[in-house]
Amino acid sequence: MTKCKWLALAPLLLVAMASSFAAERDVLVGNWRIVSFEREFQATGEREYPMGMTPTGNILFFPDGRMAVVITGEGRKAPSTDQDRAGLLNSLVAYTGTYRVDGDKWITTVDVSANPAWVGTEQTRSFRVSGDRLLEMTAWAARPDNRMARAQITYERTK
Repeated sequence: MTKCKWLALAPLLLVAMASSFAAERDVLVGNWRIVSFEREFQATGEREYPMGMTPTGNILFFPDGRMAVVITGEGRKAPSTDQDRAGLLNSLVAYTGTYRVDGDKWITTVDVSANPAWVGTEQTRSFRVSGDRLLEMTAWAARPDNRMARAQITYERTK
């Protein structure tokens, strides 16, 4: 009899868990416009702006668990040579995939990216929402010069 009670409750628990995961996602759902893109260095707190002072782009989170982001650096110009075209990749972040929220982190399983090395990977970002602002933070990682750094990207919810 006890076993039957648990079997009867199992679907209810699954529904409750699914709506809980959806509720966690709700805070992100929508279209967010980039405000700033900073790189912070762990040892010194120094900040730089690899996408310039006025980057452009959006991050979109859909209720069905899909996201997409495109960020471009300021001052991009139409290319006239292959070298120009290749250089534009240094001022572009673009990827999409499914995402899930776990506390103060979202994890994207990337299925398309401007950086082919990201396809099939999970990209984890810490985040904080305050009013109409979304702060995204990457994990600390070693740069080519061996300094530890992370990106801090601020977005504003579009109306």
